[in-house]
Amino acid sequence: MDPAEEDCLYKEENHENDGLSQGSPSDEAAFNIPEELKKLPQKPGVYLMHGPHDEIIYVGKAVNLRNRVRQYFQSSRGKTAKILRMVSLIRRFEYVVVDSELEALVLENNLIKEYKPKYNTLLKDDKTYPYIKVTMGEPYPRIMSVRKVKKDKARYFGPYTSGLAVNNTIDMLHKLFQIRTCSRVLPRDIGKERPCLYHHIGQCMAPCNGLISQEEYRDKVLKALDFLSGKYDEVRSYLTDRMNEASEALEFEKAAEYRDLLRSIDEISSRQKVTALDTDDRDIVGIYKQGTEAIAQVFFIRDGRLIGREHFHIETDEKEKMGDTVQSFIKQFYTGTPYIPKEIWLQSEISEEDLLSEWLSGVKGRKVRFLTPKKGQKEKLVEMAVNNARSIFERDADKIKREELRTRGAMKEIAGLLGLSEISRVESYDISNTQGFESVGSMVVFVDGRPKNNDYRKFRIKSVSGPNDYASMKEVLTRRFEHGIRERNEEKQSSFTAFPDLIMMDGGKGQVNIALEVLSELGLDIPVCGMVKDDRHRTRGLYFENEELPIDIHSEGFKLITRIQDETHRFAIEFHKSLRSKAGVHSVLDDIPGIGPKRRRELMRHFRDMESLKAADIEELSSLPGMDRRAAESVYEFFRKGQEPSEFPTEGPEEESSEQQLQ
Repeated sequence: MDPAEEDCLYKEENHENDGLSQGSPSDEAAFNIPEELKKLPQKPGVYLMHGPHDEIIYVGKAVNLRNRVRQYFQSSRGKTAKILRMVSLIRRFEYVVVDSELEALVLENNLIKEYKPKYNTLLKDDKTYPYIKVTMGEPYPRIMSVRKVKKDKARYFGPYTSGLAVNNTIDMLHKLFQIRTCSRVLPRDIGKERPCLYHHIGQCMAPCNGLISQEEYRDKVLKALDFLSGKYDEVRSYLTDRMNEASEALEFEKAAEYRDLLRSIDEISSRQKVTALDTDDRDIVGIYKQGTEAIAQVFFIRDGRLIGREHFHIETDEKEKMGDTVQSFIKQFYTGTPYIPKEIWLQSEISEEDLLSEWLSGVKGRKVRFLTPKKGQKEKLVEMAVNNARSIFERDADKIKREELRTRGAMKEIAGLLGLSEISRVESYDISNTQGFESVGSMVVFVDGRPKNNDYRKFRIKSVSGPNDYASMKEVLTRRFEHGIRERNEEKQSSFTAFPDLIMMDGGKGQVNIALEVLSELGLDIPVCGMVKDDRHRTRGLYFENEELPIDIHSEGFKLITRIQDETHRFAIEFHKSLRSKAGVHSVLDDIPGIGPKRRRELMRHFRDMESLKAADIEELSSLPGMDRRAAESVYEFFRKGQEPSEFPTEGPEEESSEQQLQ
């Protein structure tokens, strides 16, 4: 990936793995419910309430999101105990904007099935909504209402929120196109029975008796498919004319029948875009852009249902074309995403479509297609993603600006204070010990004003005894940059090969000079400044190029310096505490080669004290359960060679799995 492209995209900090999740428990303080309520749009949609652990505890739909969601946080009068309990647990909420209440209804159902929220009293199953099925796999297709979609040759339309509207529509199609309703197997059963009643009342052309050819019959079915696909105008015009004619002829009963059919068409034409017409997996990407800021919204369609979404903040060029922005996002998002769908729908065509399709197809192991819908339901789905991106952008506009000021903006402030052109990566170092006891060093990394935890590193001081912070810091810096230089020469890529634009030392002149000395010896030219504290142990300024620079304590730059300093302290102290904790439960027997937990227990059970163990010979040791001669010799030689137990155990899996330690 192009570094420039990587820099232009950052996923919002509070996103987690969950497809719909947009926050975490650590962000509760940042989510101001009264302020967020003011930003709710007055549009139909679905809202999701998150609990103390960021779990989704309730999913609901609304004709007007602002009015509905605000009701939860107003007077408790009229609310049930269950709702009051649910409201007390809400830590944040999010929402999806749709075009109609019908779409909200289907999306609500999909999300309830996906997340099973605790406070939703009715968890609807797949039989909730009806579909219209056209059995295209049969020589003489039928039209029917079903509750489940199967992977067969049939065409499915829906789901629909009104079973009555579905039945009226099917009835209308039978009347208009004279489609059969029977379950006879045709053409096998042609001529075996007389035509049914539907033929006699003009609602079936009786293919069961060969009164219509297969070609003519399928032509009528194709017209019915056109209607179900959204081409309503011709039929609506026909029914309107018939209704008016019946009304003028005072045939009010027939006119009412046409009127009801027209109402069914109006209701059925609001078919849900939220659930697709097939059961394929796809992602729908919509981007809204304003100036240099943009929001990318991704809808995840799985088995034909919208099951989740994520949004991303993008920093881009103001004059960049939308297609180029979309293309950059695609490259970055699908580099790290765990799942690649069969189709990816976009709002704008991209110039490298063939190349990206080939790349993603290779990763997935099957063909991946890009689509840019221009009309119909597909276009409306993409439009819905774009509208939601716009809604998030408008909601988060102030938040984006504040976040920009406290991160990149703060970095620019610090760079300006130090007279540097630009700062992106900052590394900060600290030493921790207790009266010289097991000194350790820590390295904390901030990139664009945000902590980059994966690049944090821990160091055990090896060459220094006692409380000598300067010598310890020199060892840490030397090991860190020698490691980076070595890996650069070997053309390796790791966090050590990325050198900082600025080093921030936790201290003043002495610590800065140590860092400059190490850099000079290694031939590196990296700016170094010290974070100077006052008598109350609070940061008061920066020491840079033999001068202490005061800084406005109310500025974002000062706040970022404080965060960096606090994080460096925290990381070093936690590492030191973990080592002291391990030392407290460490046994001398842990350091003897070949002695594991079982043999250690046998030695402790047999010998009352360490002196008895040291005095034991090989024969006595080898006679213990589980001890062979080789293990006995290992214990015997360990004490005879004058070895003393190390003060600390070897590194456990917990340290290695969280943040790599440089030994």
